[in-house]
Amino acid sequence: QVQLVESGGGLVQPGGSLRLSCAASGFTLDYYAIGWFRQAPGKEREGVACISSSDRTSYKDSVKGRFTIHRDNAKNTVYLQMDSLKPEDTAVYYCAALQDGVCAPEPYEYWGQGTQVTVSS
Repeated sequence: QVQLVESGGGLVQPGGSLRLSCAASGFTLDYYAIGWFRQAPGKEREGVACISSSDRTSYKDSVKGRFTIHRDNAKNTVYLQMDSLKPEDTAVYYCAALQDGVCAPEPYEYWGQGTQVTVSS
């Protein structure tokens, strides 16, 4: 069964850090672009970061310098390291895979179920 499973979310204070994991099963991530998205209550889903099949990365402007995306092909897992977290980063975070291998807004073939990130004092 093809699956993406996110983990690593939780409650953190402003200025803190979290590392999210996106583990793939049923397919290999090596040749896919992997994007991280987030959706806060009452807001539209937005792209946060992406890593291409050649490890080129892109980020939403508001997270540049704070978030880092990278992959570990041996573990078939992509990570999102989030530092200097702000309350406005609070959202459900999703990872998604794009077979084309190049980061783009759409379309992504596979989606995870999401992991909650809450940044609050």
